[in-house]
Amino acid sequence: MSHATEHETVLVNRPVEYADEIDPITFRRVLGTFASGVTVVTVEHEGVYHGSTVSSFCSLSLDPPLVLVCIGHHSTTHGFIGQAGAFGINILGEGGEHLSRHFASSQPHKFATVAHHIGQTGVPLLADAITTLECQLVDHVAGGDHSIFIGRVVSAHTHDDTQPLLFFRSQYHRLG
Repeated sequence: MSHATEHETVLVNRPVEYADEIDPITFRRVLGTFASGVTVVTVEHEGVYHGSTVSSFCSLSLDPPLVLVCIGHHSTTHGFIGQAGAFGINILGEGGEHLSRHFASSQPHKFATVAHHIGQTGVPLLADAITTLECQLVDHVAGGDHSIFIGRVVSAHTHDDTQPLLFFRSQYHRLG
């Protein structure tokens, strides 16, 4: 029998049988108890700007600076990230609920009525975001009905005087 040292990982491959899988409604409700920030992922493809509201975002590595974002296969943004090779992450502030709802919709030409500028990688960045990150696509991995996109951060800007927009139990919230 081997024992793991402090820096080793021991993987045990044991078949596990479950009587029932968790149903999607319960799974969504349970995961909704994890409060998250709200982001809009943006991309430019063939001269057209696209964006989608995403709550599945996190840092991955400090050195090199990597982040990951999970995007559903049904999202138009999903298909364009791989082709573009770059994407933006726009972290929304407490006044950004309207932006979250706007980019969660399926309406076309989402940038026509939203203040934005173009970053150094060519991606659109929201003027009203509290933080913007520009990322070069490093890799992507399939994960069920989503893909995990990993990006190397090449540019970042933040406004330190603004609180984040939060999402908890399918509703928007503010700190404190």
